[in-house]
Amino acid sequence: MDERLVILAGGLSSRMKKTPVLADVSVDSDLIKQARVKSKSMLGVGKNNRPFLDYVLYNATQAGYKDIILVVGENDTSIKSYYGTNPKNNIFPEIHISYALQTIPRGRAKPLGTADALLQALTLRTCWKGKKFTVCNSDNLYSIRAFRLLKNDPHPNAFIDYNRSALKYKKERIQKFAVTKKDTRGFLQQIIEKPTKEDIERVKDSNGNIGVSMNIFRFSYDMILPFLEKVPIHPERKEKELPEAVVMMIEEHPQSCYAIFLNEHVPDLTSCNDIENVREYLTADFNDVV
Repeated sequence: MDERLVILAGGLSSRMKKTPVLADVSVDSDLIKQARVKSKSMLGVGKNNRPFLDYVLYNATQAGYKDIILVVGENDTSIKSYYGTNPKNNIFPEIHISYALQTIPRGRAKPLGTADALLQALTLRTCWKGKKFTVCNSDNLYSIRAFRLLKNDPHPNAFIDYNRSALKYKKERIQKFAVTKKDTRGFLQQIIEKPTKEDIERVKDSNGNIGVSMNIFRFSYDMILPFLEKVPIHPERKEKELPEAVVMMIEEHPQSCYAIFLNEHVPDLTSCNDIENVREYLTADFNDVV
């Protein structure tokens, strides 16, 4: 079974650093200070100031992942200094953590995006050729079940297709999430960013469900790699985005990425306004397990 995982943590956390706290949201002042300087995955939102990334790693290890690459930014030392370089000294001694560095190209103010981040990890691990691996964000708390479903799925590529109605966010936020279009056999055909009302109607399945991609995939190394290398820079966001690489892959290899429909919420730590909701979730669902 696949025990390989890449966690994308090399972004600049721009929305976390810049988004103002809403008037009706109460956030611990120390966490606000952390949010302005740290990678968002390292915010101490857990018990005894445990970083958010600890909980992502906990769920992943409970699902059976043991070889984990953290993609980190060139100006962020918080992740590597916290988890260390010696597996025996790691707070998760049962797993091997390594690091891939995502640099900022000359002339740019930020990294090249999620497709580039994953490319850096795969370039580091050529020994993964011919094998499968999972990749996910560092600011979403995917469940043990989600990780395990991907790890055990038999298809060449797969992703968790979340039921939009199960996501516990404000309506206006959910409406901006990328939706997915599948064929009648459950294979991905499109990932639609910022969908219109017409898009929403078009992607509904036979039961009226709408699938949402939260950027957690399982790939065949050999199949996704060429598309990570040639995906273009998005004309508006100016980044190389993983969903676009996936769309390119399935256009060339139809019915190669299976949708695993899952009816559950995914806690998200995008901006300061998410902090208290995440803290409440961790307090209620984790207690002392991490």
